[in-house]
Amino acid sequence: MTPQKEPSGGAPRTSGYYECGEMALHLTWVFGFGLLGNIISCLVCLSPLPTFYQICKKKTSEGFQSIPYVIALFSAMLWLFYAIFKKETILLITINSFAFFTAIGYIVVYLLYATKKDKILTFKLLLLFNVFGFGLVCVLTLFLAQGHKHVQVLGWICMIFSICVFVAPLFIVRKVIKTKSVEFMPFSMSFFLTLSALMWFFYGYLKKDQFVAIPNILGFILGLLQMLLYMIYRNPKKVEEVEPKLQLEIYEHVVDLEKLGPAICSEITIVIPKLNASGNGFVEDQNAKGQALEIMKAIDVVNKL
Repeated sequence: MTPQKEPSGGAPRTSGYYECGEMALHLTWVFGFGLLGNIISCLVCLSPLPTFYQICKKKTSEGFQSIPYVIALFSAMLWLFYAIFKKETILLITINSFAFFTAIGYIVVYLLYATKKDKILTFKLLLLFNVFGFGLVCVLTLFLAQGHKHVQVLGWICMIFSICVFVAPLFIVRKVIKTKSVEFMPFSMSFFLTLSALMWFFYGYLKKDQFVAIPNILGFILGLLQMLLYMIYRNPKKVEEVEPKLQLEIYEHVVDLEKLGPAICSEITIVIPKLNASGNGFVEDQNAKGQALEIMKAIDVVNKL
């Protein structure tokens, strides 16, 4: 029997094993960051629950605005549309499906307890973003773009919109700097948004999806800025307020009565810090006024002598 020779190219087969191992490790990291991004983003989506619990309990929207939830719904719709055309994006589909249904739930509860004016505004926002806006995106991607360009057009739209969403909290940052108060910027929200942006950045970077990675770079930087401002202004300097004391300060003014004369003194109203019948104000001291007039008459008589 002729011994069989080892097939040529043994080295490439060994390198192929290494490549498979690296690919498996790479996919593991992608899945890990995507899974962490899903978990953290779910916590962010559930963060408004205490607010809506109070709305349901008090049966009033208490002046809250619906635009954050309308924007969240629009964002979820865009990313779901993008994930449908993009391959192997199950983790994007799961989190944005969750965000889609939670946003709908928040909007429904808001409409139940909002005032008529707020309801009209909410319906206008829904028509603007979720009907006309999303309809325009569908037209641009399905009819004007062809083939692989569907993903490119959708990716650019999603990326630009995500950047706008991340930039929106700068108004809150400006308010924190102006008021030196972090009342409207809770640390937990800033922390989880920053952590979520970090997870989704690595997910997009490892998947080589620039449309996911790039917006989250900005989100991570702005999240760090918010947390830094929180650390600076979390303990504002308290201005010590001096409690007003009920003190009656009697100012003595020395007046040269001789120069005033009795005619002017008769017009002087002398009052004392004494409560009148109604319980407030001052009362005129008639005795003191009479004594002052007598003194002035005496001085006038002396001057004539």
